[in-house]
Amino acid sequence: MKTQLYRRKPVDELTFTDDGMFQAVMRDPALCAELVERLLHIKVSHIEYPELEKKIAPYFSSKGVRMDVYLKDSGKIIDVEMQSYPQAALPLRTRYYQSMIDADNLLKGQGYEDLKASYIVFICTDDPFLDERGKKYGLPCYTLTTKCHEAQELNFNDKIKKVIYNASGYEKESDAKIRDFLRFVYTNDPSEDDFSGRLKKRVENLKQSEGFKEAYATMGIWEMDIRRDERKASAVEAAVIAVREFNIDPKLAAEKMKAPLEDVMESLGMNYDEPSDGCVKESIPV
Repeated sequence: MKTQLYRRKPVDELTFTDDGMFQAVMRDPALCAELVERLLHIKVSHIEYPELEKKIAPYFSSKGVRMDVYLKDSGKIIDVEMQSYPQAALPLRTRYYQSMIDADNLLKGQGYEDLKASYIVFICTDDPFLDERGKKYGLPCYTLTTKCHEAQELNFNDKIKKVIYNASGYEKESDAKIRDFLRFVYTNDPSEDDFSGRLKKRVENLKQSEGFKEAYATMGIWEMDIRRDERKASAVEAAVIAVREFNIDPKLAAEKMKAPLEDVMESLGMNYDEPSDGCVKESIPV
């Protein structure tokens, strides 16, 4: 299966949801703070200037993560991601992002109580979650926190919240401000809401800016390759988990996760031409 090539848009075709443009718009601290306040229903008292496309790789051999907007408020760390393409392993990706945020946040000698509250926000242009029949849930927002199955009232208080927005479900959103924003993300058409209008105006201004054009150009082919490889790696990781944890046939797992079969087989320690009988757990090295 061939990996889909990343198409680099010319500047005049860019929208708010595109790589580079989303980051550039969020360089405006006022717009960034207002977006965070809307999406998380929290008051942002102070924002350190966003560290756009921050890369966190605390250990030489570890897989770093690249974050669209990584910012800090007093007592909070907030990562905001724009997801304009399907992501097969989104839950696992948020798990890894969280671990990297914590490793980056906790200095040597600090206690666990010094960990700040963290929020990981994904703004998806389409619904990332399907039920067991493959049907989209269709919710405009998915809020995920750590719960105790045996005692729902127990406050685990690990200070972790993940919020996944589905722009395609904007019509079902009851909060008018969030609904207008999600509609803008999905249609690129600002509503009467002033915020989406300001975002659109900022996008158009940036497209005319020579500084932005130069910065966008310097993203270069290598940056596109990185993003393509990250997407492929996430799909491969999800397929490998499906095989190891659920005994799914590697070929079927690769097909469902849209991952190259040869990469899945290599990650499993199996030969690419090795026949698959649907039960491979014994042949996988631990």
